[in-house]
Amino acid sequence: MGDTEYRNVRLTKDAYQRLRARKREGESFSDTIDRIAGERSLLDLAGVLTDAEAETMRDAIREQTDRSRAELDRRTDRLDS
Repeated sequence: MGDTEYRNVRLTKDAYQRLRARKREGESFSDTIDRIAGERSLLDLAGVLTDAEAETMRDAIREQTDRSRAELDRRTDRLDS
């Protein structure tokens, strides 16, 4: 297996079950741990945007939501008529 070093890790039964539940098909436990360890928490993003940037993003999301709802209403009205 090349130059890969291996380590044994002890897990509680609960921790093992949670890890196993996150494991994807064809993925080794090492692959699963690498993937999970690389995930970012939403807390990592705190402070990334200024208040003004965050408000601009909120406004854009609200506008898109309103457009999507309006389009859905138009399509529903066409189906009802």
